[in-house]
Amino acid sequence: YGQVSRQLFLGESKNQALIVGLGGSEGGNPWASNHWKNQRDKFVAQGYAFLALGYFGTKESPAQLERISIDAIHAAVMETAQDPRINQRCVILIGGSKGAELALLLASFYQEYDAVVALVPGSAVFPGLTFTMNTSSWMYQDRQLSFVPVKENAYPALLRRDLRAAYEKIMEDSRAMDEAAIQVEKIQGPILLMSATKDEMWPSSEMSQQMMDRLKAKAFPFASQHIAIEGKHAAPLKHFERVEEFLRNQVKKQP
Repeated sequence: YGQVSRQLFLGESKNQALIVGLGGSEGGNPWASNHWKNQRDKFVAQGYAFLALGYFGTKESPAQLERISIDAIHAAVMETAQDPRINQRCVILIGGSKGAELALLLASFYQEYDAVVALVPGSAVFPGLTFTMNTSSWMYQDRQLSFVPVKENAYPALLRRDLRAAYEKIMEDSRAMDEAAIQVEKIQGPILLMSATKDEMWPSSEMSQQMMDRLKAKAFPFASQHIAIEGKHAAPLKHFERVEEFLRNQVKKQP
């Protein structure tokens, strides 16, 4: 596809459920790195296949996180799921930060995903990470998805690199937040949200709660859970035992 990097890690068993790992604004393909080897190996030992997917900042993908085609990402996942050792009826997305925004979006647009784990997620589509921040992060069917724009009141916080304060200003535009909100109620399986109570990047706990309220209001038929972890943006990444427990209890691996 020329737009993503992929690395697949397989165990010995047949009919392996597939976990797709999506990194955040750091770019590259973090789930393929040595940093995540232990957790990757744990998932494989538990009977999952693991696909590390890089969607920007790699040799094969766009340089910046802006106007990324979610169609291309979905096509790459589905092509990987054709592997005869993979159970195509059990595909799970795990994303962190911007990757969590992406995971929730993918599963809201495509019904092939059976569960989503969103770590320190955003609840809406936000601007691409460019100098001007005037384009959407994501494209769907060759069109930019509606996003919450950056207005002048956010510039002072951006200039002093206080990202949380900038996002709080951006999120004051309630109409844009509604228009760009991720339609999490369309996801066809259980959802785990893990946020950070002292998140310095963006208000992940508040946005996770917004999504839980939306799921309740829309009578979401699957299991949904929000775990707020005490600490900063990276704190939930130290609690993958909660992710493993959620998948063990909520995800049916068999066709």
